[in-house]
Amino acid sequence: MLTSCTIEKPAAPSAHVPAELYAGLAAEAACISPKFLYDALGSKLFEAICELPEYYPTRTEGAIFERHGAEIAQACGAGTTLIDLGAGNCAKAAALFPLLRPSQYVAVDISTDFVSEAPARLRQRFPHIAMSALGQDFSSGLRLPDSVRAERRLFFYPGSSLGNFTPAEARAFLRRLRGQCGLDGALLIGIDLAKEKALLDAAYDDELGVTAAFNLNVLRHVNRLLGADFDVRRWRHAGFYNEALGRVEMHLEAREAQRVRWPGGGRSFAAGERIHTENSYKYRQADAIALLEQSGFEATRVWLDPRRWFAVIHARAIAPLGA
Repeated sequence: MLTSCTIEKPAAPSAHVPAELYAGLAAEAACISPKFLYDALGSKLFEAICELPEYYPTRTEGAIFERHGAEIAQACGAGTTLIDLGAGNCAKAAALFPLLRPSQYVAVDISTDFVSEAPARLRQRFPHIAMSALGQDFSSGLRLPDSVRAERRLFFYPGSSLGNFTPAEARAFLRRLRGQCGLDGALLIGIDLAKEKALLDAAYDDELGVTAAFNLNVLRHVNRLLGADFDVRRWRHAGFYNEALGRVEMHLEAREAQRVRWPGGGRSFAAGERIHTENSYKYRQADAIALLEQSGFEATRVWLDPRRWFAVIHARAIAPLGA
């Protein structure tokens, strides 16, 4: 069967994006949503982070897929509609194609330019899989076109990106996915598990400063989106594990007092004042399974690495909540 490889881009930036940024920057405790970390350069910097010795999640999850790939494929079944959320360069999903054997692959990522390149390359290697790419912010709502088959949808959400949501936001997000699963859908998700602070601090504040560059790049992205005048040199990266809240936090800290302007407004920052850019919640295994159950999924299999640092979970959709 000849494959199709279509790229669907939004007609224009969503109108709520500037308003969302304005609101975050104007808040008493300033913040920028982590989704804005992933412009084209941010996506490439994150690829570099995944190669760092301190950043264990990518290689630990990869080792789980390598060691248990046959079991994971058996749990998922062949011929699914594989919907890759936060696909990036599509490498994680592509490595599983020979085992999962999906009939359709849909790559979804907020960085439209970045995600549009990979399926075109993969088409040559996997001509029997229909492929499409969606440039879309799926964190607040996923809009799948009619070309995406409704049957046997398998949402693929690796890398523990679920940790970027608060637990309440994660529950709402998973419930939205459940609503698009039908009666025969499922979820294959990676969850980073709770562990000692020293490991987490190093993973999010590496020696080479790649994570710092990734975090600081969001200011350049905001400058483009808002017409702001953030000077990246006047900010520093701060990444650490907040044990009380069970999450890694990333912030940008003002090196000196300054005023940042954008059309129609601006804000003064004191020296040492921070902009909160990302959370990464770390779950206990039992809490992760409970979260899935509260969202309309039933965990059918859980695979762990030998150190129990990371979990890959297959969860099938169960009766809709309230049914």
